[in-house]
Amino acid sequence: MTQTHSNVAYQVMWNRLISVVEEQAQALVRTAFSTSVREAGDLSAGVYDLHGQMLAQAVTGTPGHVNAMADAVAHFIRRIGRQNIFEGDIYITNDPWEGTGHLHDITMVTPSFHMGALVGFFACTAHIVDIGGRGFGADAASIYEEGLYIPIMKFAERGEVDQTLVRIVRGNVREPDQLIGDMYALATCNEIGHRRLIEMMGEFGLGDLEGIAGFILENSRRATLERIAALPRDTASGEMTIDGFSAPITLKVKLTIEADRIISDFTGTSGLDKKGINCPLVYTKAYACYALKCAIAPEIPNNAASLAPFEIEAPVNSIVNAVHPAPVALRHIIGHFVPDTVYAALDKILPDLVPAEGAGCLCNFQVSLRPRTDAPAPDDAVRSEVLTFNSGGSGARPEFDGLSATAFPSGVMTMPVEATEHAGPVIIWRKELRPDSGGAGKQRGGLGQFMEVGARDGHEFDIQAMFDRVDHPARGRRGGASGAPTTIAQDDGTPMRGKGKQFVPHGRRVMMAFPGGAGYGDAAARERDLVKRDLARGYICAQTAASDYGLSAGEIAAVQAAIAKGEDV
Repeated sequence: MTQTHSNVAYQVMWNRLISVVEEQAQALVRTAFSTSVREAGDLSAGVYDLHGQMLAQAVTGTPGHVNAMADAVAHFIRRIGRQNIFEGDIYITNDPWEGTGHLHDITMVTPSFHMGALVGFFACTAHIVDIGGRGFGADAASIYEEGLYIPIMKFAERGEVDQTLVRIVRGNVREPDQLIGDMYALATCNEIGHRRLIEMMGEFGLGDLEGIAGFILENSRRATLERIAALPRDTASGEMTIDGFSAPITLKVKLTIEADRIISDFTGTSGLDKKGINCPLVYTKAYACYALKCAIAPEIPNNAASLAPFEIEAPVNSIVNAVHPAPVALRHIIGHFVPDTVYAALDKILPDLVPAEGAGCLCNFQVSLRPRTDAPAPDDAVRSEVLTFNSGGSGARPEFDGLSATAFPSGVMTMPVEATEHAGPVIIWRKELRPDSGGAGKQRGGLGQFMEVGARDGHEFDIQAMFDRVDHPARGRRGGASGAPTTIAQDDGTPMRGKGKQFVPHGRRVMMAFPGGAGYGDAAARERDLVKRDLARGYICAQTAASDYGLSAGEIAAVQAAIAKGEDV
């Protein structure tokens, strides 16, 4: 039976639910085997009502995961069937179209029972290092090559884990212990959320979640619609070009603000790519919604109702609405550029609000190490898969500089060198900020970073490059300059591609420079004290200070003298 409480009590419960799912997410961080989850926070966690509507999401996690996962539980309910939902069940999938966009994300859903009755669901998602197939990369020509597909099914029924499923998974992946460990971690974090929910329901005397769900969804819907209603009724288009796999990709969007909704129509965007950079609509929707929420209603919590007024349209078999069996392993590369495309349109309607373009997609790479084959390998040489997440610079904002080596829009953290090297016989020889990579402007773009990677003696490796911005660096806004492009090559000068699996022989290293964010506004308007500060901190060199910002030789000399004396600038 639904209980009626005061608005104050419901607000307290709402805050408690957010705390519950944040503890759920932190439990996953603490128990996961993959460094992408433990160190980078590439995950999501949420609680849903009886009908599969998301009520609250964890603060920890990525917009792509949680906004895509917002639609997932309804698919689980439909596929499993309500008559087959039992206490002690745990459901699983990595379906790109009914989960979060590619096979490398495992989504777990757990029904939550209170006093014998189903009251809601907990769901969580994590990126896993390997799912078999060609491995994590863009080289596949169809989904069938990209790894093991797990349809929506029961991981456990009434508390009993499906050992046949576990054996199938173990037999098809390169890191079986790691993946199975992650699957149990996902199941456990849902259990933590369930326990805390039941405690809360007991504390507030709740028999079900219908009352609090109605309060959350109605207030979120109303608040979001109020923000949209206050905007000008207008239409604008945005467009950008990115590298693609072997040919440039064009992203186009027509943004229409109506009284009660905002429509993002991606008609005109490039068609499917032959390689695995295609993006399912659920992931495109996740990042288009995120971009608009950040700009228009950032403080309204994410849930089904606050996301609903943001509608996404895209032609079937465009690169932002890839359907089965398109290869989608690196769907994030396209998805992470959706916000900058949306902002190119929104800037025409709401000037001086959105940032300049940033690095966009994460600067990820995966290293597949093995004993050297050109000569006898040492006895301790091993095979290993090491995935590392890294970031370029974010775009400058109207009033602030861009953030250096910080992921936007994904929000995942850069992995520490120590954690990466602990995962396998890889060596990170260099990892530091990249001077002069942020685009000049009244507000400077965030810096990218340098990375130099190799293997321990006795190993060779394949590197899966997942980069963009090689040929199409971030564009400035309102007169700001572009950020620096991505570069990648071996240490002997051998050129390398921005995407795809590439062999690196024993003893060689890969030299990478990740892109900078673009600048905002005319560089001539930048405060001279900020230019001097950037010069003192090594963010820009003397030549850039002079050529881009107009600092005189005397001012540059004064800064350099102060640095030599150890004085503040």
